[in-house]
Amino acid sequence: MKEKKKLSLPAWILIALVAGILAGLCFLKNPDFTTEYIKPFGTIYINLLKFLVVPVVLTSIISGVVSLGDVRRVGAIGWKTIVYYLATTVVAIVIGLILANIFKGVFPVLQVSGLEYEAKSSKVMDVIVNIFPSNMWGSYVDANMLQVIVIALFIGVAILLAGEQAKPFNSFIESAYAVVMKIMTMIISITPIGVFCLMCNVVAVNGPQIVGSLLLVILVAYAGYILHFLITYGISAQFLSKVGFGRFVKGIWPAMVVAFTTTSSAATLPVTIECSNDMGADPEISSFVLPLGATINMDGTAIYQGVAAIFIATCYGVNLTLGQMAMIVLTATLASIGTAGAPGAGMIMLAMVLESVGLPVEGIALIAGVDKLFDMGRTTLNIVGDSTCALYMSKLDKARSEKKAVKA
Repeated sequence: MKEKKKLSLPAWILIALVAGILAGLCFLKNPDFTTEYIKPFGTIYINLLKFLVVPVVLTSIISGVVSLGDVRRVGAIGWKTIVYYLATTVVAIVIGLILANIFKGVFPVLQVSGLEYEAKSSKVMDVIVNIFPSNMWGSYVDANMLQVIVIALFIGVAILLAGEQAKPFNSFIESAYAVVMKIMTMIISITPIGVFCLMCNVVAVNGPQIVGSLLLVILVAYAGYILHFLITYGISAQFLSKVGFGRFVKGIWPAMVVAFTTTSSAATLPVTIECSNDMGADPEISSFVLPLGATINMDGTAIYQGVAAIFIATCYGVNLTLGQMAMIVLTATLASIGTAGAPGAGMIMLAMVLESVGLPVEGIALIAGVDKLFDMGRTTLNIVGDSTCALYMSKLDKARSEKKAVKA
């Protein structure tokens, strides 16, 4: 008797996504029920992902750095990764600004009097200072991902430099990494349940708002997300990584769904790692590149900055100059490095962008109510960018190793 083929995890995630949307539509008139009884199960799923973030970042980066075997190799991959992330972020913000300028004539002009919004933003030097931890345990407790990455890099490089003496500690790290990966597998297996619960609540709560006055602004942002996905990541997957765009979309799909529903690059990291490795990324490279990307690569958020800044400027009757738009590109790119990959982080970045061009930060209140809808798309785009980088860096490193072997 022929054994029945079981549905794959991506298939179950897709089913859960559709089921969550349909269930959410059924609860449009009673969203409180989903918030009180269905969303908590989704929150449990997000909590489990978040609980895993610091152990995954810490052990994977240390393991990745050590497995690279050479401090110079770590440096070479590190600077190429940062250049890749910053380059795609610049492209993203330019796409967002171009689309927003094309459609700004039809953007709704909302009332701005009496707006209040309290946003915490930091100066550039404060961001740089805060990258370096003063208390190792405090960085773990606060889940300050930039600081955790810096700690992991120091430990990984130190293990390489210490040589034989560090072998017992390195063995402990490898064992810890293996345990963390097993926990990750267990948590990922319940992804369909988490996706269903989160999507059901999002649709039930935000359904009526989708057809509101901000629909056009949301659609322009999503047009930017799609264009960047098709053009920038399509070129990267097809021509740089040689993976093939169709295969890439199929491979990254589970991570996209998790990002769309959790709105957190950091929480999606375990799934992004697994998807990227399944597509052929070198685990040594992905364990180094992806945690870095979850923190500093914000392409979707950059598009959102451009669209939101133009929309808010329109409401205030301000026409931004080319110089101001260039400042938005610069500020959004730099802000992406210092903003954690957590839900709502884009709002903090937007406050910095508005301040850089003299627009009232209170303008954020115009879109704060539907920020969740923007966030779902921008987070999805962010993690896709992380994966394309892991695949491309893996290809570059493989070519470098082959070239070195031929010379030898």
